[in-house]
Order: sequence, then structure tokens, then C-alpha cells
Amino acid sequence: MSADITMTDAITALVAQKRALGYKYAAEERVLARFAAFCRSEFPGLAAPTEASVEAWLAAARRRAVTPATLQGLAAPVRELARWLHRQGVPAYVLPKGALPRPGRYVPHIYTDQELAALFTQTDRCNSCSQVPFRHLVMPVLFRTIYACGLRASEARLLRVDDVDITTGVLQIRDAKGGKDRQVPVSAPLRVRLADYHAHVAGRSGADWFFPGTAGKPLTLGNIDKNFRRFLWQARISHGGRGHGPRVHDLRHTFAVNNLRSWFAHGQDVGALLPVLQTYLGHSSIADTAYYLRLTAESYPDVTARVQQATGDVVPPLTTGPCHGY
Repeated sequence: MSADITMTDAITALVAQKRALGYKYAAEERVLARFAAFCRSEFPGLAAPTEASVEAWLAAARRRAVTPATLQGLAAPVRELARWLHRQGVPAYVLPKGALPRPGRYVPHIYTDQELAALFTQTDRCNSCSQVPFRHLVMPVLFRTIYACGLRASEARLLRVDDVDITTGVLQIRDAKGGKDRQVPVSAPLRVRLADYHAHVAGRSGADWFFPGTAGKPLTLGNIDKNFRRFLWQARISHGGRGHGPRVHDLRHTFAVNNLRSWFAHGQDVGALLPVLQTYLGHSSIADTAYYLRLTAESYPDVTARVQQATGDVVPPLTTGPCHGY
């Protein structure tokens, strides 16, 4: 490839290659677009990442006081762009591994039964809002669905009306992490709640999103998190501040832990049931799911002996976290 390739061309080709391999590469594409705009402003005519441009990019992020995890997220796509250019024979600066501080490992917050009850009570008290007309109907069902089905927040907010089969009580999760689809059966009580919600909202929102936001669009993750933080405060569940929990995503962790806790309590073969939980959560690896065994033992010490008996030393320690992001 010619050395006169533009940075925009390189980004377009890299993104196309990643998507051809099955990666969504959406967040990374946005970072690269921002990096390209930054370079056009600060380093006009630059066709490839240089040490000066990459360091300036990271320095600008540090001035915004971003977290180490965010800094890593801003650096990784730029590093990948430089590697791609190298493979095309174009000189580019590759930020060395270990050049940035490693983000601290987040330990999930496992909600107690009392905390869950308090949280859902506050969602039930949510008021209507002119900007989000159906907020008082959406929030109680949205957060219960995330917890009761172990969904990622993005999976819940992107459900379309046709993805929710009220009759059979099955959710169709489309294009989830790793580009995978899966079907998620819901409990009988949740199916009834979903059906009642559907009767009140479907056809009235002017959109085909099951949890509508504004202007015919789905709820944003920012809107979900903003409401969640308010519910936490109202439920008197303390929050550790930026970069700390509890988080919406911890509802998914709690779902997994509570299922394992119930299986242990009922004397079921947890090892045999792990693949069921893996499929339900949409994990690509059984190791991701086995992580929750250790988390269950940490959260509920009374089952520690049974976890060890079921798993021996094959379960990764709590500090490693799931391999592919829960």
C-alpha cells in the first residue's frame, strides 16, 4: 500500500476489516474519528500516528481527568491503527504496552435481597416526565427485566416490541456482545408484568422500541444510568462515586450469583448447570460463567465449602474478572 494513504482511509479500512471478522468496532471507530479530528486540528497533514500526536492525544485526555480505564480506551484503537498501518508498510508510532497505568479491577457489588427490594420500590415511585413521557411506566419494568433476565443494559434498551413475545415469555436478544443472538425465557411473574406494560405502552410511544426514549429513539445508556443513580439515592444505597459502584451492570452479576446460590441451597449439580447459565447470559466461554462461582463464595461465605467441592481450583480468583466482559 502506498505511503500516501490518508488517516481517514486507514481508519475506514481498519474498521471494515474488523467488522469483516465479526467485531462491532463501533466505540473504537468513534475514538478513531475523534483522534483523526484531533490530528487535523493539532497536526495538520498527518497521515499516521506519530509519537508526538499520540502523546498529545493522551495529554489532552489527562487534562480532562479521565479514569485510567477511559485512557486505555482512548489509546487502544490508536495503537491498533498504527499496527494496521505497519502491516501495510506505512511507518506509524505504536504506543508501547505498559505505557499507561492499568485500571484498578472493579469488584462487582452484589445486591442484597433487601437492597433489591428497596431499589425496585423506588422505581415503582418514578414520576412521569415531559421529556420522557413513559418514564414512570418504563423504569419499573426496565430494571426488573435487566435483573430478572441477567441482561446487559444495552441489550435491554435495544429490545424492540417484536423482540418480546408476550405469549411465550421469551425475549429475542439480537446482535449482542460478540455479534451473537440468543433467546431468553422469562419467569411467569415477569411475563405478566411485561404483558401489562406492553398493553399500556405499545402503540402509544410512536416507536417500535419496547423501552422508548425520546423522538422515536431507544433509551440512552446515559438516561438509564441517571435514573438508576437517583433510585439508588432514594433507596439509601450508598454509591462510591465515579468509577465505583454500585452500577446498573451489577444487577446482571447479582442475577448470576443469586441463581448459583439457589442451586447450591437446593443441592443441585452446579457443575452441570453452569453451561445453562452460560447460554442464558450469552457468555462465549464457560470460564466467564465460572467466575461467578468464586464471586458467590465471596458474597455468601456459607457456600464457600460447597463451591470448593464443586470446582476445586479451576475457578479463577475474584480479582481476575470474567474474560470477555460479563
